[in-house]
Amino acid sequence: MRFDERFLDEIKSRLRPSDVIGRTVKLRKQGREFVGLSPFTKEKTPSFYVNDDKGQFFDFSSGKSGDLISFLQETERLSFVEAVERLAGEAGLSLPAVDPRAAEQETRRQGLMDWLELAAQWFEAELKRPAGREARAYLERRGLPEKDWARFRLGFSPAGRTALKDYLVAKGARPQELVEAGLLIAPEEGGAPYDRFRDRIIFPILDARGRVVSFGGRAMDPQARAKYLNGPETAAFHKGHQLYGLSEARKVLAAAPAGEEPPLVVVEGYMDVIACLRAGLPAVAPMGTALGEEQMEVLWRNHPEPTLSFDGDRAGRQAAARTMDRALPLLTPGKSFKFAIVEGGKDPDEVLREHGPVALKAQLARTTPFVEALFVRERDLEALDTPERRTALKARLRKAAALIADKDLSAAYKEDLLGRYEQLWPTREAVYTVGAAARELSRRRWDGRRAAPLARSTPEGRDAAERLRGSARPLAAALALAALRDPGVIDDKIELVGARGFGDHKLDALANELVQLRYEAENLDFDASLRRLKARGLDEALIARLTTDAARAGVSAPFLDPGAARDHARALWRQAFDLLMQLESLERAVETAVQDLSRDQDSSTLVALKTERDTLRRLVATDWSAETPEEPVLPH
Repeated sequence: MRFDERFLDEIKSRLRPSDVIGRTVKLRKQGREFVGLSPFTKEKTPSFYVNDDKGQFFDFSSGKSGDLISFLQETERLSFVEAVERLAGEAGLSLPAVDPRAAEQETRRQGLMDWLELAAQWFEAELKRPAGREARAYLERRGLPEKDWARFRLGFSPAGRTALKDYLVAKGARPQELVEAGLLIAPEEGGAPYDRFRDRIIFPILDARGRVVSFGGRAMDPQARAKYLNGPETAAFHKGHQLYGLSEARKVLAAAPAGEEPPLVVVEGYMDVIACLRAGLPAVAPMGTALGEEQMEVLWRNHPEPTLSFDGDRAGRQAAARTMDRALPLLTPGKSFKFAIVEGGKDPDEVLREHGPVALKAQLARTTPFVEALFVRERDLEALDTPERRTALKARLRKAAALIADKDLSAAYKEDLLGRYEQLWPTREAVYTVGAAARELSRRRWDGRRAAPLARSTPEGRDAAERLRGSARPLAAALALAALRDPGVIDDKIELVGARGFGDHKLDALANELVQLRYEAENLDFDASLRRLKARGLDEALIARLTTDAARAGVSAPFLDPGAARDHARALWRQAFDLLMQLESLERAVETAVQDLSRDQDSSTLVALKTERDTLRRLVATDWSAETPEEPVLPH
């Protein structure tokens, strides 16, 4: 049985480690922690610590650390499933229903991971053999001594096309299994599969529990087409969820004394992660892309405010900007990010080699809050030398604040961002003022224009408006209907769907139920999802209403085309979802701008926001699906 992270987190939130561990280890309170004799080694001086705040134990005598699940695995030799089942019972939680198809896929996934583990051991051994001589020399030149190779399980893949394949096949593997595990490449034109990684230093990618799920490889040949090569998406490896270095980072976090928790740093490369960990800083890296929503949730489960340290070059700035945009809707009190830039255009690995761990820690400790980094990004987007450009900045700041789903935090961001905006021109109030009476007149005129259409409407028009108010927004209904038909379509946006629904409050309950279903079982089809939703009280009439409302979306919902390939339909769905989230945020920004009209000096910001909102409305209503870029091109 496979358990999702939220279920495991719920177990841990209901049980105190000191209570569970204290049944077998005699613990005494010491500050904010509990201390006792190690259950893993014979010792006379206590070196075993339990921290309830972190939900972790750490044993200095053996070097072992982990959570309640790993404690039971280590001390009672339980399997992972057995440990979870016992703790769930103690926490009063029912186990998720077993899905036969999901169980079969999990069994297959575990089989692939067994081959991945065996491959990792082979790569490690190859690094120490004669074939790995140049790789060893390279690592030493990079300041990575041999004593650290085992900690990070570094390895080497020889240049031969089938060296790994021959070894694993001799151990009983079938080539097709190794293709599915990402270890071999099957030629598109046919022919025998061959090794994916050749003549490369190997960096095993581990999941949060320290199991090998994939590999990254650094080419030894400077003329190689790809300097770094990552394994493909497989049943064991989803690059949008995994973070390189997470299992080691969690050990460092667990070992930190109470009240002295170090920052959790997000960097760009394997060697940067290793450099930070060697310096005592917990660090992780995404798989060559900007952070996604799933990775952000993983980070926040381990630290309330991770530090993002991207390179200062163009690619690094773009990655930081994309991360900001993805993070804004998910920010809540207690979940945010900080930013740090390593000085001199260097990366953490270079700083560690040239200046040592103290300098690296000092540089990464100089951080910028999220709100400040966001303001600087928008401020520096263009010169502010005309009223139009200054107004555009103000509109962008309002829109950015409106992207935050948490209303209280959104209001706080708006106040902070606009306060920083006003400080750019501190004498503006003295040279440009508008009387309170004029502002009140402007508000009344605006309110009158908004009320006028209702006053002039006919009874038939009012009836039609009432019917429309009872319906979901067409594109929102189409998005929800597509998610019902293909529940997996929300996977890449699951955190955002959970936070903001489908862009229409009438569909929030359905969005929450669909998200919960995806967390409980990943492989439900339409019929299975519908059965579970009906069991939870889904009104059958809702599907009929969704179908009717979605039909009004017309060309804006090509992802509902039954003839479209699933991957293409999902890409179109994600693009439509991003557009609707943008539109919803702009509408919120317009509403707040209207409310603040009496305070503002003029209505130019409101006009700019309305213009952008109307442009996006037209875009949503047209056939925007002719092209499907990786990142939808949206109005800024």
